Amino acid sequence: MSASTDPIADFLTRIRNAIQAAHETVDIPSSRLKSECARILAEQGYIDGYEVVAPDAEHPGETIRVRLKYTSDRRSAISGLKRVSRPGRRTYAGSQEIPKVLGGMGTAIVSTSHGVMTGHEARSAGVGGEVVAHIW
Repeated sequence: MSASTDPIADFLTRIRNAIQAAHETVDIPSSRLKSECARILAEQGYIDGYEVVAPDAEHPGETIRVRLKYTSDRRSAISGLKRVSRPGRRTYAGSQEIPKVLGGMGTAIVSTSHGVMTGHEARSAGVGGEVVAHIW
């Protein structure tokens, strides 16, 4: 397994792949930012929940186990995930310029000086930051 240069893109891709394969859960190497992204996905109702699993013999570092959410006809609650700010092209937005995803139907994840929050929370708190990803 090679080290990813963009761990957040890896996080989103693992979720995307697990949805394509209709998995119930997906394990992702843990980091504080990834845990915060998972927390927002759970709060916004895109996933059933997540837990941080302690290191074991198989996975030396902590792992985030994400429980994916599906409708009764097996359609995922997440229809799209997009990395916005990449290592080669960082994207920042002031509190007024934070994008609305799908006209407010989706969620923007923003990393601010007050922590990681949704675009809506960042706008109401009047803080800008790095636009990490869009989920819809």
